[in-house]
Amino acid sequence: MFTQRFSSTPRGARLARRLALHQLDAWGVPHGSEASDTTALLVAELAVTHGRVPGRDFEVTVRLFGRTLRIEVSDTRGELRPPAPGAPRPALGPPAETGRGILLVEALADRWEVLDRVPVGKTVVAELDLRR
Repeated sequence: MFTQRFSSTPRGARLARRLALHQLDAWGVPHGSEASDTTALLVAELAVTHGRVPGRDFEVTVRLFGRTLRIEVSDTRGELRPPAPGAPRPALGPPAETGRGILLVEALADRWEVLDRVPVGKTVVAELDLRR
């Protein structure tokens, strides 16, 4: 398991992605592999979402359970939650600048969900089934 807290800055989001990929490589999931590239996109998207709150850190946890990779990004903003997996979403027109990130998570992850974080906040979880 890899867990690290990051500052809510673009630099924190970049560092979260870089350290998660370094940990994957240490576990035998090489840089440039499909799993590594997908993880990079998921961590980056979730970290950018959580990394836009000045003064509030976010936490990234990456766990490897057999052939399942679990990515968790937590923050203290319980009031701003993405819709649940499969829930209807309002249509986004071309000028929309936000709201597409969770669509990317939904498309790339084999499973994902939003959990309450104790004592406050939320955790967005995305899981990937690793291929051999």
